[in-house]
Amino acid sequence: MMVDLKQFFDATNPSKTLFVEDSELDQKYYIDFSSVRGGQIIEDLRDNITLWSPEEPTCQLFTGHIGCGKSTELLRLKAELEREGFHVVYFESSKDLEMGDVDVGDILLAIAKRVSESLDRLTLEEPKRLKSILQGAAKLLQTEIEFDKFELEALGNKLSASKEGITVDGFGNQFSAGKEGITVVAMGIAKITAKVKASPDLRSKLRGYLEPQTNGLIDAINKEILEPAIAQLKQYGKKGLVAVVDNLDRVDSSPKPWGRQQQEYLFVDRGEQLRSLHCHVVYTMPLALRFSNDFGTLIERFMSEPQMLPMVPVLCRDGSENTEGMALLRQMILARAFPHLDPEKRLEKITALFEDAETLDRLCHISGGHIRLALRMLNDGIKKQRGLPITRPTLEEVICGYRNERTLAVTDEEWELLRLVRERKQLPRKQDDHILIRSMFVYEYRDAAGSWFDINPILA
Repeated sequence: MMVDLKQFFDATNPSKTLFVEDSELDQKYYIDFSSVRGGQIIEDLRDNITLWSPEEPTCQLFTGHIGCGKSTELLRLKAELEREGFHVVYFESSKDLEMGDVDVGDILLAIAKRVSESLDRLTLEEPKRLKSILQGAAKLLQTEIEFDKFELEALGNKLSASKEGITVDGFGNQFSAGKEGITVVAMGIAKITAKVKASPDLRSKLRGYLEPQTNGLIDAINKEILEPAIAQLKQYGKKGLVAVVDNLDRVDSSPKPWGRQQQEYLFVDRGEQLRSLHCHVVYTMPLALRFSNDFGTLIERFMSEPQMLPMVPVLCRDGSENTEGMALLRQMILARAFPHLDPEKRLEKITALFEDAETLDRLCHISGGHIRLALRMLNDGIKKQRGLPITRPTLEEVICGYRNERTLAVTDEEWELLRLVRERKQLPRKQDDHILIRSMFVYEYRDAAGSWFDINPILA
C-alpha cells in the first residue's frame, strides 16, 4: 500500500485537534489512551453532570500538560453531553482573551458572548441590565458600538429561519428565531473584547470599570441569559446548558501589578466568582497550580478536585517498558497513515513509514508519551527526509535539534533537581518545583498506585 506523503504530512500536523464526532476520518485517527492514563477521566466529567447533578450547576476543572490531548478529549466530552441531551457551548478562550493579561471579568464576558451566540435561536427577553453594563463599557472605551441594529452577518450567524421564523437544530428540534436583544449583546461583547485584546491600556480601563460590579455582571449573566435560556432549552427537550472553556490552562504565570501570580489570582482568589455561573461549566486549568501552596484553597473555592490528564507512559515506574502505552503510541502514529486498516494490519505497514520498527519505537519512547511532541518530531522528520520511509539517522537529527533547544533552558540547579526526579520518580519539594512541570522538563504519569513523575526523555 502506497502512502500519500502530503496527506500523511497533513495528518501529523501537531496543531490539529481531532473532532472525533464530526469527522469520520478523525474518528479513525483517534486512539483511546484511557487504559494507560489512570481511568475514564472524560467519563467522570460527564457523569458529574449527567448522572450526579443534572439539575444543579456544576463547575469542574480539567488540567494536564499543554499538548497532551485535552482539547480532543473535551470535544469528545462535548459530543457525549450532547448525546445525553445537553446544549453544549465549547470554545477556545485564547481566541477571545490575551493570555498574558487576563482578569475574571474578561472570562465572564467571553463566556457570556459565546453562550449568547449559541442561543440565537431562542426567544429571550432583552437583557437590559447586561446591555447597560456594556453600554457603560463602550462609553468608557470610546468605541462606537451600536446596540440598536440586528447585524446577523457581522456575527457570522448562519441562522436559516423559514418564513414562519422556525429553524431546526442538529437534533431535529425546532427553535423560534431569537429576539434582537441577545444577538446584539453578543455583538457588543465581541466588539469590546476585540478592542481591548490588542491594547493593555484599554484592558486596564475596562477592568477598572468592571471590577466594582463583577458580582452585578455575574447576576446579570445568570438572570438575563443563563436561567431563561435553560428554561427554554428544557421546553425544547434539552436537559440543560454546559459551557466548556478550553485553553485557560495557557494563562501566563506572570505576576499581577501587586505581585500575585496571575494563575493563582484567577483560580484561587477569584475562583468563587468563576464558579458562580448558573449553568454547568468546565474550565481548563494551568497544570502548575496542582503544585501551588494554594492548591488546597483552590479545591475549597471550586468544591471539587481538578481532573488530571497525564502523559501516555512509555516506561513503568521501575524503568521497564510499558508495553501497552508503547503499543497505543505506535497505533496513534500508524493510524495517521493507515486510518482505514485494522490495528494488526497497520503493524505490517511500519516499513512504509520508517526504516524499521526500532525507528518507530525510538520516536515513541523519546516523546515520553507527549502526543503533540511525538507528532511534531514525526512532522519534522517527514520534512527533513523529504519522503518516506524515515531513516534512523534522520530521526536522530530531529531529536538532536529538540534536545539542544531544551537543554539551553536548564540551569545547573535544575539539572540537580532532574537527577532527583529520575531517581525517586517524584517531584522534589522545592519552592520552584512547578517550574520543572511548566517547562516540560518533567512529565506526570499515572498507574494503579497513583501519580508518578519522570524527566522528559529528551533530557535523559
